[in-house]
Amino acid sequence: MPVLFAVGFGYSVEPLAQQLKAEGWEIHATTRDPSKAEKLEANGIRGHLWNGKGALPELAGQADAIVISVPPGEMGCPAVTSIENISPDTVLIYLSSSGVYGDHQGEWVDEETPCLPLTARARRRLLAESQWRYVGRYFGVRHHICRLAGIYGPGRNALLSLKGGTRGSKAGLAQRIIKPGQVFNRIHRDDIAAGLYALIEAETAPTVINFADDEPAPPQDVITYAAELLGIEPPPKVPFEQAEMSDMARSFYEDNKRLKNDGLKALSGFSLKYPSYREGLQDLLAGI
Repeated sequence: MPVLFAVGFGYSVEPLAQQLKAEGWEIHATTRDPSKAEKLEANGIRGHLWNGKGALPELAGQADAIVISVPPGEMGCPAVTSIENISPDTVLIYLSSSGVYGDHQGEWVDEETPCLPLTARARRRLLAESQWRYVGRYFGVRHHICRLAGIYGPGRNALLSLKGGTRGSKAGLAQRIIKPGQVFNRIHRDDIAAGLYALIEAETAPTVINFADDEPAPPQDVITYAAELLGIEPPPKVPFEQAEMSDMARSFYEDNKRLKNDGLKALSGFSLKYPSYREGLQDLLAGI
């Protein structure tokens, strides 16, 4: 029975785990929360309590696939020194962020574009990437760095933000914020899961891959379209300088770029189910 070991079991990893579990894989995942570990066990997933310190279970290094999604700290990824050995047949996947590219003034960037991270958060991601590249080379295993665009999907999307009460709406992201020339890249979490599945199955694939849909778009366009789907008036336009946002939300506007996704779409057996936010929001509307 093949084994997936997920270091962190967050929003982006769950649909991949469920798909593999349905195909007969044994799923193991770490969590800091004892109650979440119990929920994992109830869903047929072996939960391992791990607080980011100390060694991971020996099984982690023997898994057929390891997916790391825990956030990095000042010293990089906390899991990077926690696996003592990795089987040569293991596929190692680190989930990073497109924020590592920094600001490119709205220009297109690909995996060869130099990384110029502006925020401490993005610099920590870039450090973690370099750490996992070293681990992959040291153990001689196939390893991949996935630079994820802005993630949306069930429970986390513009439709729900407009209805209020979500993390995004509380951060101020349900406004029609106008910053001329600003675009954001996005990807539906189901397309992330499909891309990760294709990576695990692939015999060869690029080391670094951008995970994004086909259409970087201004944030106000997404809010306007979500309002149309809900049959409500969109919120008024607010200049970026006057918008009330959390510091985290405002920091997203420091980067302006368009992600190329040719590497992702070239993966064998993969195609984008949601090539733009429009298809994604249309599908999500049924669950609102």
